[in-house]
Amino acid sequence: MKLPGYYSSGEFARMANVSVRTIRFYDKQNILKPSYVTPAGARFYTDRDFARLQQILLLKYLGFSLEDIREMTINDTDYHFMLNALSMQKRLIQDRIEQMQLVESALNDTVDAIQKDRQIDWSQMLDLIHLTNMEKSLKSQYQNATNISARIRLHRDYSANPQGWFPWIFEQCELGLGSNTDAANDSINRSVLEVGCGNGALWHENISHIPEYVHIVLSDISEGMLRDARRNLPPNDTRFTFRAFDCQRIPYPDGSFDLIIANHVLFYCDDINRACLEIRRVLKPDGTFICSTYGSEHMKEISELVQKFDSRIVLSADKLYELFGLENGEQILRPCFSKIECRKYIDSIELSRAEPLIEYILSCHGNQNQMLLDHYKDFRNFVEKKMKDGFHITKDAGIFICRK
Repeated sequence: MKLPGYYSSGEFARMANVSVRTIRFYDKQNILKPSYVTPAGARFYTDRDFARLQQILLLKYLGFSLEDIREMTINDTDYHFMLNALSMQKRLIQDRIEQMQLVESALNDTVDAIQKDRQIDWSQMLDLIHLTNMEKSLKSQYQNATNISARIRLHRDYSANPQGWFPWIFEQCELGLGSNTDAANDSINRSVLEVGCGNGALWHENISHIPEYVHIVLSDISEGMLRDARRNLPPNDTRFTFRAFDCQRIPYPDGSFDLIIANHVLFYCDDINRACLEIRRVLKPDGTFICSTYGSEHMKEISELVQKFDSRIVLSADKLYELFGLENGEQILRPCFSKIECRKYIDSIELSRAEPLIEYILSCHGNQNQMLLDHYKDFRNFVEKKMKDGFHITKDAGIFICRK
């Protein structure tokens, strides 16, 4: 009996141009389960399953293992999830294209060198091997970018404060950029460093307000994040330079920058004091250091929600505010900076839809995916019931403004 809106295994396989054996294999591997199984064991699939298969086949084409794919996809075709997933997959393809262009260039150089010198340049060969191994980092870069984007979207689209986080941070940064009247002074040349720039959202969202007389170095430990930052900012904009390095080892001489920004970065450092000492070293004597962090109340309702569903879930292995937070930040900064001011950002998140909240939860650094992905439908129903009358999330964040 043909079910309306359902496809048999054979029909589904033909639509996707794959074999029935492949569909059965994905079912066995718990990557793509049928939407309906008859008492006799016949399997049926829907358009929702077809959308998930699209993600699986694309990620497989890009070289990810089935274990990777299981972690990177969820069984949801809500436009919110699908649009975000497709956007991230597009960026992943862009990364792979850039990678293959580098490999092609290195191959051409190696062939030319062999033809010209009749011998192999082993250092060049090692560089080529390194390039072909770059794909190992693409999974983590893809996941990091996906997770960061999910968290930014929740704050950007559902915050109560009409002035978003990045415009507010930029407003505070004007302390170190100088006044607008300085633009008429040809001698003004403000130098700015952002450590842990991520995808460059601070500058992308404020691009029309950035003075022409500043030079901004965007740095991140991740080459993948720097690629995203480059794409998000105007091409050939000479105000921006991009460099990959760890903020605990900044490759600039003493007194290089008027303004240094660390937006939600310090609590990720292995040695926060060492990072602060490095930042102080490269800061000019009259320069400003602005670093942001969270307080202990930040997003507490989300943790409470998931633990009501499963008490084993921990959204973050570390309580970041305990490492460097609004409560203890001044004490941590005091050995390196004599003038420290704390400013709070007043805001909350108000939600009426489950999708952005679920996406945020799945983006966290804890063990939630192990607990939730096999029970996704139950979890989604649980979240929808909890927020039928709306859902309030406390935001407890701010900055420290520091000077030597």
